[in-house]
Amino acid sequence: MSLKYAVLAALLEGEASGYELSKVFDVSLANFWPATPQQLYRELERLARDGLIEARVVQQERRPNKRLFTLTETGRRELSAFAAEPPHRPAALRDEFLIKIQAMDTAGPEATRALVEERMSWARGKLARYERVRENFLDGRTEEQYLAEADRIGPYLTLMGGITLETDTVRWCERVLAVLQRRAPLS
Repeated sequence: MSLKYAVLAALLEGEASGYELSKVFDVSLANFWPATPQQLYRELERLARDGLIEARVVQQERRPNKRLFTLTETGRRELSAFAAEPPHRPAALRDEFLIKIQAMDTAGPEATRALVEERMSWARGKLARYERVRENFLDGRTEEQYLAEADRIGPYLTLMGGITLETDTVRWCERVLAVLQRRAPLS
């Protein structure tokens, strides 16, 4: 899959500038499809050239003009076809951190402990951001109310996946630290 479909899916929320899309990626898509602002801007140009999105310029006072992008009907149809087809292959996890854990016996427990604590801190930070996004989605409603009433639930469901992933990461890190603590006298 290319960045193309992630951008098209993000535009389902409505018209957005490249800057706004980069913020959407930071908050909701980065956990499973990261992209730099430069990649996003290149992809927006490609999608506009291919007729999958349209751009309009908004004149601004005291700021550079801004381009806002929206899905075209062609883009919506292509995204719909993409969403209906099965993935070509299961996701492959490539994580340098896990290679370091695999090789931890060569580095020693203190170095590993520091890496695990850092990963746990990152996961907790992401969880805090995700919880703020979740509260914005819910806007005083229960999760059940939101899922029954919202026009679109895909972004919320992917957010739930991110929350689950980071919660499990924190739990796993806590377990690793407990194992390292128990093994400390053996070192």
